[in-house]
Order: sequence, then structure tokens, then C-alpha cells
Amino acid sequence: MRSTRSIEILCLVLAALVLIWSGALAAQMWPVIGLLVAFSLAIVGFRGRRFLPGRSRTRLLIESWSMVIFITCVMWFTGKGGSPLFNLYLLPIILSALCLGRVVTLLQVAVIAICHFLLAMTTPGLEVFSLFYASQAVGQLAPFLLVAYLTSTLSADITEARERIENLAQNDSLTGLYNVRMFNEVWQREHDACERNGGVYALLMIDVDKLKEINDVFGHEAGNSALTLVAQCLQRSIRATDHAARFGGDEFAVLLPGASPEVAEAVIKRVRHNVYKTTLDLRSRMIRCSVSIGVVSYPRDSKDMRALRSLADDNMYRDKELRRNPGAEANA
Repeated sequence: MRSTRSIEILCLVLAALVLIWSGALAAQMWPVIGLLVAFSLAIVGFRGRRFLPGRSRTRLLIESWSMVIFITCVMWFTGKGGSPLFNLYLLPIILSALCLGRVVTLLQVAVIAICHFLLAMTTPGLEVFSLFYASQAVGQLAPFLLVAYLTSTLSADITEARERIENLAQNDSLTGLYNVRMFNEVWQREHDACERNGGVYALLMIDVDKLKEINDVFGHEAGNSALTLVAQCLQRSIRATDHAARFGGDEFAVLLPGASPEVAEAVIKRVRHNVYKTTLDLRSRMIRCSVSIGVVSYPRDSKDMRALRSLADDNMYRDKELRRNPGAEANA
């Protein structure tokens, strides 16, 4: 993260300046240089691609606590309990609050308080068991605690807001299912994986029967209730690894990864059953909904996504026609 690198470099620069201005570098040149070089190398190492790849939280934990250790060592060379760099602890605290959560941040504040006490014990002329030190310590540490709490709370609020925005971008606002864009992305990934690995999947296109009549007789809200009912039934009828979406209007789609035609037919029966047995209470009238379903299987029916979608739509409309006119199939 660029922000983490910036915080670490800022910490290093500020510490180096104070070490030079305070005379600590001249008094204890090699230990101070060794400390600065060690932290500089750590910053470079943290940025390396081989440093804990794919484990960003663990990496941030190590970086944050490394800063605490570095600042404590710098304070040892610049006045210990009276060091002007005490407020530098705010940098790792803010980093932890933004990236690691409230528990880790508050633990870090507690460790910093212990470090402050231990440094004060080694400071000549400072009585750590006095009222003066207690009031000074509280005055210095209380802002840290406040910053840790408020920043971690703000970070949690930002994360929640981002998740809500992402959810709105991926899901249909009425049913909570995937929207068309997200479903197409998931379908494309599954299709590509099946092409590479020789897998199979099934696609269902689903249409709610007589939704226009429900809207005309009972109103738009009743139609929304019917759509929500169907969406809930779909979620109850499919596996956790399957994907359902609302395609807008009264159409839904379901992707069944790894499903054979036989498995797809079993899902269709389950969907029809769950939709039919779940009644809709509209103005004290119990309405039963039904759905028309078209199914296609990859690669049996086609290997082209556009052709699969078109064929699934055709099968869905054929199913709808058969449900309107059960004798049509026999006549055909």
C-alpha cells in the first residue's frame, strides 16, 4: 500500500531529523546509524513482492508493530520518557486503526502505554509513581486512545459504506439477487473455466407467469411482492454454489455450475414446487404464482454463450405456451 509506505518513510525521516538535531547521532553514532539502516532495510523489504504475498493483513501487522519497536528505540536515544518523538506513535496507531481493526489498535495503544512507562522508569529525575507523572501520562496517552477509537470507528463506517455501494452495483435492489451485469460476469468466468477444463453447466431462464395480470388487478406493489416471492423460492431451490439473478421485468436466470441435464431438471422441479406451494396474500386473497422455465446445458446444446442464451429463451417461451395450452404439445 502506498499509504503504508508513506507513513513508514515519514516516520523514518522525522526520527532521523530529531536524532541529528538532538545530538544523539554524535553521542552514539553507530547504534543510531544501525537503527536507521535496519528500519530503512525493513521498509525496502516490506515493499518486496516476495514478502508474504497474498497475506496483506499479516504484512500490515508486522509493519505496524515494527514501527512501534522503531519509535521506542528512537525514544531511548532521544530522552527516553521525555523524548519529543512520543507523538510519533500516532503513525502506527492510525495505520492499525485504518487497516487492522479496533481490537488490534487498542492492544497497540496498551503496549505503547507500557513502553512509555518503562522508558519513564529509566529517565533520570522522573518519578514514575508520582501524581505529576500520572497526570502527564494520562494527558499524553488519552489522545492516543481517542484517535485509535475514532479512526477505527471511521474505518469501519467507510468499509460498511463501500460494501453497500458494491452490493448496489452487483445486486438487484428489489430481490437482492445478482443484476444482469454481475450475472453475466459470473457466467463468463464459469464458461471460460468450462472451456479450459472440459466442465459442464446448465442455464435456466425463468419467467413469472401472469405478472401483468397481478399488476393490473392488485397494483404495482403486488407485482413486486410476486417477484420477491419467486426470488426467495429460487434461493431456497438452488445450491450455495449456484447463482441466481433478476434480468429485469419478470425474468430471472439461474446458473448451475457443474450441473448435468439431469441435475438441472431436478432443480426445475424443485423451483416449480417451491413457487407453487408459497402463496401470496393480496387483499385477503391467496394467490399462487407459477413460472415458465427454459433450460440449456453446456456443451450439449451449444458451446456459444449467445446461442445458449437464445436457446434458453426459446425454451422458456415454449414452456410458457405449453402451460397456457397443455394440448399444444400433443397437437404438435
